[in-house]
Amino acid sequence: MNKLLTAAALAVAALGAQAQDFPGGKPITIVVPFAAGGPTDRVARDLAEAMQRQMNSNPIVIENLGGAGSTIGTTKVARAKNDGYTLLLTHVGMATTPVLYRKLSYNYETDFEYLGIVNDVPMTLIGKPGLAANNFAELRTWIGQNAGKVNLGNAGIGSASHLCGLMFQSELKAEMTTVPYKGTAPAIADLLGGQIDLLCDQTTNTTSQIEAKKVKAYAVTTAKRLTTPALKDLPTLDEAGMKNFQVTIWHGLYAPKGTPAPVLTKINTALKAALKDADFIKKQEGLGAVVTNDKRVEPAEHKKFVQAEVARFGPVIKAAGQYAD
Repeated sequence: MNKLLTAAALAVAALGAQAQDFPGGKPITIVVPFAAGGPTDRVARDLAEAMQRQMNSNPIVIENLGGAGSTIGTTKVARAKNDGYTLLLTHVGMATTPVLYRKLSYNYETDFEYLGIVNDVPMTLIGKPGLAANNFAELRTWIGQNAGKVNLGNAGIGSASHLCGLMFQSELKAEMTTVPYKGTAPAIADLLGGQIDLLCDQTTNTTSQIEAKKVKAYAVTTAKRLTTPALKDLPTLDEAGMKNFQVTIWHGLYAPKGTPAPVLTKINTALKAALKDADFIKKQEGLGAVVTNDKRVEPAEHKKFVQAEVARFGPVIKAAGQYAD
């Protein structure tokens, strides 16, 4: 018994020493459960640069592990060694996959340590060129007149645009045909070609098309109007009559469950400092994203927020019956 207690005490002491030395020059990996080059990947790379500056230039690398609607990369982090050297940067999918997938190899509430929300990315509702409606009021009338004939595209089941589209249909109580694509690029290509009528997607994907007047832009999904030059004249959906309609695509940082508290504190401190980094803020603004500056940067508040998002989106996804498996 004494030998067991001694061994346990030594293990705890070793863990404490390791936590105290963290990160100690050893590379930290941030797993992004999406392909390189997408919006979440860009956020992760900008964040890694900013956090690295806060951690005495300790190397932080990005590992892209896409597939299965973000669940492959997320599962890897859930099963990773809980020493702080493997983290997860993912988006609103943390709150939607528990509903979209009937079977998951991880539990969003119990398999992760929550570190903080990084940003919010607004969404825009856009239409094909030549669509008869010139503003949201006209669009609403047009949708009503063409019930069952309107095609609403998205970037795939479980994507940000899928979620926004489900919320839009639910609030509008309109019957539309949902058309899933394998990514935003082909969805926008078909919108430009007139094969689909509408798309609700992130500003990171739509602003350039709106600025070039290649699509019709109807509204943004934020509580307030955006200040981005190309989007500043767009009303919010709330203004347009869909009261309290708000959908933003947020990103959060996570560690495997059981990561030592001192390590979590160091990562969270670096994250908070990175969110105040002028260069990081400028880069995020360039993407149309708003860097978090509220209580969601605290781990407990981050977790509460995700739980509330699951409760908000779950009924809409279930009602639509559009599952990923």
